[in-house]
Amino acid sequence: MNGIKKGWLVTFAATGINLVLGMLYIWSIMNKNLVSNYNWSSTEASLPYSVCIVVFAFIMIFAGRLQDKKGPQLSALLGGFLLGTGLILSGLVIESPFLMVLTYGVMGGSGIGVCYAATTPPAVKWFPLNKKGLISGIVVGGVGFAAVYISPLTNWLLTLFPLSTTFMILGVGSLVIIWTLSIFLVNPPSDYNPYKSQTSKGTSSGLKQFDWNEMLKTLAFYKYWIIYTFAASAGLMLIGHISPIAVAQANWEKGFYLVVILALGNTGGRVMAGILSDKIGYTRSLQIVLIIQALNMFLFSQFVNTITLGIGTAIAGLGYGALFSIFPAIIADHYGTKNLGVNYGLLFTSFGVAGIIGPLLAGSILDATGAYTLSYILSGVLLLIATLLTLIKTSVNNKIPEQIAKLPQSS
Repeated sequence: MNGIKKGWLVTFAATGINLVLGMLYIWSIMNKNLVSNYNWSSTEASLPYSVCIVVFAFIMIFAGRLQDKKGPQLSALLGGFLLGTGLILSGLVIESPFLMVLTYGVMGGSGIGVCYAATTPPAVKWFPLNKKGLISGIVVGGVGFAAVYISPLTNWLLTLFPLSTTFMILGVGSLVIIWTLSIFLVNPPSDYNPYKSQTSKGTSSGLKQFDWNEMLKTLAFYKYWIIYTFAASAGLMLIGHISPIAVAQANWEKGFYLVVILALGNTGGRVMAGILSDKIGYTRSLQIVLIIQALNMFLFSQFVNTITLGIGTAIAGLGYGALFSIFPAIIADHYGTKNLGVNYGLLFTSFGVAGIIGPLLAGSILDATGAYTLSYILSGVLLLIATLLTLIKTSVNNKIPEQIAKLPQSS
């Protein structure tokens, strides 16, 4: 099997694992169930999800390092165990918000983060630079598309079983699927050259491969960290609250349909943004996404029927999903792919901060005011600030001398 074909096999296995990591997006359904049937407050019901996001994001630093050093298979096996076990244990502690934070938030978030760090890096390493946006989009699109099946599946399971059993079934399924697909996750050989027999203009032979401490010395990293934080907070707020939002704004009890719409937009955004950034560049793509998302947030409180709420949710999903294609491509382009796992993991800590800003802020504002309106306005303002930050020019000196570039390099 040649390199590109092998790369596609790794890509599809990685996408399959990410389809399971979409367990993150069942929380809107669980949130509603816990508030309605177990007397949790909105803030309590938001906390396990927010902790899951924070842990997911910050564990990526260490998980990325593990992937870079030990390979993606070990990471996927460990992550699958943590996620599956965390979901199973969550089924045993549904009466306790604190224990749910530990099982779903800490264990589940750790499992998602360790697995997620093992998916995109090995896939993109098999392909040339001008395909990295597309490959990133396909792989991370698995996480977004997961809610298309996981939301109806979770609702169906809840019609047959209590919440505790539903958690356990999802946990066992996650463990089995991730462990099976991890067999196909492999990095390319150290002497592999994705540009061999390629006529593409973009090659990485003359690009410096930054390690994490070199990356942290560049201004560009901090600019993109702030942009990622502000941009992701809006999507994370909606993911954690879309079912209650459906009831509050449109008096619609079937909010799980919005979870599916959000997932379709999320998936479409990841794939389309990956293709778009390969065509027009990631800066222009990011600016388009941020402006559209900001306008959508400012208008979101006016979406008071199922049609407008569905359209607004789809747009939010597109904008949120686009981030997961654009930012890995940014890090790969600026800092190379050799240390992509840990480098992107460091940038991804911004996602964890966004997980605090978005869902918890929305839950607190809802408890205090009885509405989400102020949350939408604040999210829109943050998105406009992120747009302005993209206009600040930052550069990274990632060129290496021609005579060094001609020497064999490890991947």
